[in-house]
Amino acid sequence: MTDSPYSGPNVPDHVDEAVRSVTQLHSDHHGRTTAPQRAVNRITAFMARPFFIALVGLGVIGWIGANLIASALGLQAIDGPAFVWLQGAANLFSLFVVMLVLVAQKHEDELNAHRDTLTLELAILSEHKIAKVIQLLEELRRDSPYVQDRVDRQADQMAQPADAGSVLAATRASDGV
Repeated sequence: MTDSPYSGPNVPDHVDEAVRSVTQLHSDHHGRTTAPQRAVNRITAFMARPFFIALVGLGVIGWIGANLIASALGLQAIDGPAFVWLQGAANLFSLFVVMLVLVAQKHEDELNAHRDTLTLELAILSEHKIAKVIQLLEELRRDSPYVQDRVDRQADQMAQPADAGSVLAATRASDGV
């Protein structure tokens, strides 16, 4: 077993291997990330912090306060009450935030799609392995002189690996699709 951040004296090899496989999936996904995508991810990660909300709030309060103080002192306010410039800036900022979130979400959706595909492939593989184990147990039961031989229709059915296409068709039929 190779050393990994999850390895330890009580971690079985198959668990460590599974963790390394998932880590490799994430590493491959992030390795294919382009520089602009990494920049978007960093920006959205920064903006997703409570500190950023406070920073935007302080900026808005500062903008309004500075303009109100300028008006009270008889100076020319850059953006007087109704704060049209502030509203425009907020709208533009909101547009950019929405676009950043959508781009970051699309990137994460790609990772989730890879993870879902891997999960499906492993489930199908596991189902085939389980069917093989049932076949072997049934064969052992039939061949062993110490176990009473009998017909078990359910075990015979379970010993046959499922056809993914048939399962999908049955699911669609039951859903009315």
